[in-house]
Amino acid sequence: MKTALVTGASRGLGAEIARRLAEDGWRVAVNYAHDSDGADRVVGEITKAGGRAFAARFSVVEQDQLAAGVEAIARNLGPVDLIVNNATGPQPEMPLMVQSWRSYLDQLEFFVKAPLELLQALLPDWRARKSGRVINIGSEIAELGNPYFGNYASAKGAMLSMTRSWAKELAPEGITVNLVAPGWIPVERHADVPQDKRDWYLARTPLGYFGKPRDIADMVVFLASPKADFITGQKFAVNGGRTVT
Repeated sequence: MKTALVTGASRGLGAEIARRLAEDGWRVAVNYAHDSDGADRVVGEITKAGGRAFAARFSVVEQDQLAAGVEAIARNLGPVDLIVNNATGPQPEMPLMVQSWRSYLDQLEFFVKAPLELLQALLPDWRARKSGRVINIGSEIAELGNPYFGNYASAKGAMLSMTRSWAKELAPEGITVNLVAPGWIPVERHADVPQDKRDWYLARTPLGYFGKPRDIADMVVFLASPKADFITGQKFAVNGGRTVT
């Protein structure tokens, strides 16, 4: 049995990814920074279903917390074999003239800095074992370029380019790196989104309905499985056809 670390897993997509990996036989580190109740709930659900999980509290954007976080996971579950970079922060939409460099850095810290420093914390062990997997959670917005969202779109675009570069560098060492790019998958934080905005989105979605968190989780589980051993450096869009060209 191997160990997966899912960042930002106390709710939303991360929680579903954690539960689904556990269903597939992974020991799961449910990472969170603040939501202890949510992380404990996810761990409890996994344990009740017969799986193994551990609530791993550390902020992925604080480099000085990573070593202790990784050590706690190894102590409770075993060494990490898979990173799912899902953690995110606030995603404000704002006009171009209101955007600041700080607003771009805020997004880059979650989608570039955190995955980089977390991988660096684990890479010596992975290189020694000639094994390891990274699955980054990207976004369709990197391709669609939503207005008022240049900060978020640029960071997710950087994440995709980073995925491809890492994949080429690490492939000779048996380490794969891929990216799952969801569309808008409604979760708890979308509860207050007005109906007209939902209708606008669905009118531009070929399949005509919203995906569910499990749609994303199922793709992650596939990429984490032996069935994806020969896949690396790829982007998998899970968005109902919105980025069909």
